[in-house]
Amino acid sequence: MKNYALCGPPRLLVPPCKNDIHENSQMIILHALRYGLPTIGVVVLLIVLTIMYRRCQSRSTTLPIKDDLLSLKRLRRTSHAELSQATNGFEESNMLGSGSFGYVYKGRLLDGMEVAIKVFNLQTEGAFRSFDIECDAMRNIVHRNIVKVITCCSSVNFKALVLDYMSNGNLEKWLHSKNYFLNLIQRVEIMIDVASAIEHLHNGHPTPIIHCDLKPNNILLDEDMVAHVGDFGIAKLLGEGYLMKHTMTLATIGYMAPEFGSAGIVSVKCDVYSYGIVLIETFTKKKPTDNFFAEERTIRHWMESSLPQGAIEIADVDLLKREDEYFIVKANCISSIMELALNCSAELPEKRKDMKDVVVELKKIKQRLLNNIKHV
Repeated sequence: MKNYALCGPPRLLVPPCKNDIHENSQMIILHALRYGLPTIGVVVLLIVLTIMYRRCQSRSTTLPIKDDLLSLKRLRRTSHAELSQATNGFEESNMLGSGSFGYVYKGRLLDGMEVAIKVFNLQTEGAFRSFDIECDAMRNIVHRNIVKVITCCSSVNFKALVLDYMSNGNLEKWLHSKNYFLNLIQRVEIMIDVASAIEHLHNGHPTPIIHCDLKPNNILLDEDMVAHVGDFGIAKLLGEGYLMKHTMTLATIGYMAPEFGSAGIVSVKCDVYSYGIVLIETFTKKKPTDNFFAEERTIRHWMESSLPQGAIEIADVDLLKREDEYFIVKANCISSIMELALNCSAELPEKRKDMKDVVVELKKIKQRLLNNIKHV
């Protein structure tokens, strides 16, 4: 703002640089060479023009297009009034859901674009910090399976994020609500999408990002049923050279890795553990917090003891039936995925798989399924 010396191409939204210095310097050089005027005055003039040209050139040097456009996009702000208008005054009928730090509303911007607006409840302890963390974590993330921040609104008394609207809601709804059903191939594809997103968080940046709260509620589905990981409110960024971090913030019970819940130690392996639990839930339709799991019996322990009895004993009853034409193919697919889930949710962090290996293995399982089945 108010830096009037800035210049560059139009896409950067700054005045164009004057290139006449560049052109004049080139003409002088050509004339000097052509007519042989190596006088001291011309030499001095060339030196001065060269210095001026280089300064102008350095001012007009641009960053890669992608980085510049993303930076400009993310630095854009919107007002409370605009968001209020988009949601009809944050009307309850437009509320999509609520979380630890606020509410999410469906809205329509002035250009007609449908969005999800996450409004932070600033009376809640940790809301300010959650907003800052989420902005910081998502500012540099660009991935097809991670919810994109379109813009934000930040003032003393109001903070909100404007996100891509996911018309098919979250995975929680599709697993546990009536009148919703995901077939086998849809569940496999969704979990490949989620694995790809987490792998990108861990390995796609110089500074690894730990989501810390992966669960079906935070896995959103767009109109094409492509999964997007969202809600980075308690995400952690690992410093260079660090493999783990201590935190006082707790995530959702049932999805937290043992070392996270007991000692507040978070690492990329915590996300792998949570992913393993979500993987089990997606294909069994059992929540880790169900009353079925009490005291020392966890969803993982149940899976470990039940898997040898066969997929029919553990799979969602609507997903696998003995009369299915491709029962054996489907059963083998689910068994392979549950073995992978157990490897992801191992008690010790060092025994858990890396997310890049999870992505590869799931894609192989999907391909085997498609090779042996016509209709899932």
